[in-house]
Amino acid sequence: MRLLYRASPWRTLFTGDFPSALDGWPPVLAPLRDALNALGPSPSLAEAHHWQASLVDALDRLDLPAWRISQIISDHNDWLYRRSVELSLNEMQGQSWGPPPVAFCVLTLGSVARHESLLGPDQDNAMIIADYPDERHTEIDGYFQALGERFTQRLDAAGIPLCQGHVMARFPMWRKRLSEWGEQLALWTADRRVKRVQQANILLDFHPVYGEPALSEALSDRVARRLPHAYLFLDEMAELLHETPVALDRFGRLASGGEGAPHERAIDLKHRGVLPLVNAVRLLSLRHAVTPPDTRSRLTALVMSDVLDTEHARALTMALARLQGLLLGEQRMALAEGRTPDGWVNEARLAEDERWLLRHDLKQIQAVIRRARD
Repeated sequence: MRLLYRASPWRTLFTGDFPSALDGWPPVLAPLRDALNALGPSPSLAEAHHWQASLVDALDRLDLPAWRISQIISDHNDWLYRRSVELSLNEMQGQSWGPPPVAFCVLTLGSVARHESLLGPDQDNAMIIADYPDERHTEIDGYFQALGERFTQRLDAAGIPLCQGHVMARFPMWRKRLSEWGEQLALWTADRRVKRVQQANILLDFHPVYGEPALSEALSDRVARRLPHAYLFLDEMAELLHETPVALDRFGRLASGGEGAPHERAIDLKHRGVLPLVNAVRLLSLRHAVTPPDTRSRLTALVMSDVLDTEHARALTMALARLQGLLLGEQRMALAEGRTPDGWVNEARLAEDERWLLRHDLKQIQAVIRRARD
């Protein structure tokens, strides 16, 4: 099913160039206007990325909730992607590569694609290329390989690191013709091999950020047609939900520490809170052919499809919002202290009501995981 959602004015901030005509903004938006004025009208990629913390500070002063700030951070990341591709295409024109030989579409993946990004993500991206004859492969794929290498390197230099797992359009695995993406999807979803399910999970949250959006829509149609009937694949995806348990022990208490924890009171709220929720809601969405790419809209679509009841979906929406708020607050503190933002939250900093709400939210996520595994 396809749904239309009313866009918020906040989501138009970075749809084109950086906002202009700031003098016409009402006084209530002074924090955001001042932040944009401080950045200037023509920032470099590195300047624009470094400024993102100031953007978050301004939005917080305007009392926007963390879930909305997360959307706007993601929109700003989209702008950074678009600008990096534009600069790379201009550079290639100057080096006599010429214009793109066929239509293409650059995709963001993961939290940026879901517009649920917080501070400090690395790169996850892919590219769809319009179909072309096999005899032109060296010529055409060579062009887009060069483009992929250039724009990902620009993002890295600006402060968005290269993906350590190589999930980027500079690599053939994540740069394919539309028909090849269809074949890849068929291969990944044909059975219940763990590695193939994990790779498909990376692809299944995607968003067109530059180029021909019809290519992204065509891939989305292929996903919607194939996935609800890929029963073995979906069964394995359900089994993999065990690999991301929520941060509760068997007595329902908050579980801190663990592998990679910066200290014993640290809770891995990204991998043991947000991701279990995202994974369970994605699985339900694939089973029932609902197509919105973000978790909030997926929950709405699942209610409209009579998959989830309204109260549970509302509880999960609120849980995601509170998790994002805790993570964003911790990440802003990390930046203020000169640390790299991550997905850990210090339990010692939580008030008693925050700990109670966190336990409640994690139990709601456990319930939707059980629903997704049924």
